[in-house]
Amino acid sequence: MKSKYLKYIDTLKVKPGTAVSLKKHYNTNYDGKMFTKAEGEQILADGIRNIAKLQDKLYAHDKYSVLIVLQAMDAAGKDGAIKHVMSGLNPQGVKVSSFKTPSKDELDHDYLWRHAKELPARGEIAIFNRSHYENVLVTKVHPEFLLNEKLPEIQSVKAVNKQFWEKRYKQINRFEKNLTENGTIILKFFLHLSKEEQKKRFLDRINDPTKNWKFSMADAEERKHWDEYQQAYEELLSKTSTPHAPWFVLPADDKWFTRLCIGGVVLSEFENLKLSYPAVSPEQKLQLMAAKSALLKEKK
Repeated sequence: MKSKYLKYIDTLKVKPGTAVSLKKHYNTNYDGKMFTKAEGEQILADGIRNIAKLQDKLYAHDKYSVLIVLQAMDAAGKDGAIKHVMSGLNPQGVKVSSFKTPSKDELDHDYLWRHAKELPARGEIAIFNRSHYENVLVTKVHPEFLLNEKLPEIQSVKAVNKQFWEKRYKQINRFEKNLTENGTIILKFFLHLSKEEQKKRFLDRINDPTKNWKFSMADAEERKHWDEYQQAYEELLSKTSTPHAPWFVLPADDKWFTRLCIGGVVLSEFENLKLSYPAVSPEQKLQLMAAKSALLKEKK
């Protein structure tokens, strides 16, 4: 079952240079053929335990860091995925950053600056709940926001053309290439939610008093731009899925399956790193034995 599952995970990876069509190439729901929800949840639980063990090795190995990027339409389940998949990790080695509308201070720097500040150190895991990709998503649907960045070449919305976006995709690819060449493993997930399922989840938030706080009228307004966002996602997936930082398009209509896919990719990538604990020198072993002997001789 594991090999079949890993082969399936590989089909979710956007191959570099692929012209992505979300409707043609990727499903939003799980077909239920591989295993049941109960079986999937057990696989995820086992995977979380293994990821926790490997996190300890990641810290001790001290050569790599891991950046997990989550992008999605509203209500796709990013928060729940973070909560469930990362539940077994040591919180001291994990930080989650959520990027909202940039502040005045952030706008006085280049658009990657605020993201660079939150990158993981060696041995750490960082999760971006929304990320630097908002700069080719929200700004693409609402190009007027770019005027706030005070870019020298953008004096009006009319100046935001195809060449501008091509340049920004290249900037992001260079940014990620530099990170990976210096030991950061980048895993990028797009949670592919259907418009029908988003509607269902929005209504659930409105009808359930305990979930009212999750609903925002801004989310409902952005839903009006659904097709524009889908097109923006297709282009960024096509332009920025690279061998060193691939995108995975995950079915998001079934939350448990989305979480299982994220866990599977993270565990697989951790295993590929061949992490190990630092070797102890002969001199250090002698010191350990001496310390052990001294401790055993202590009087109770």
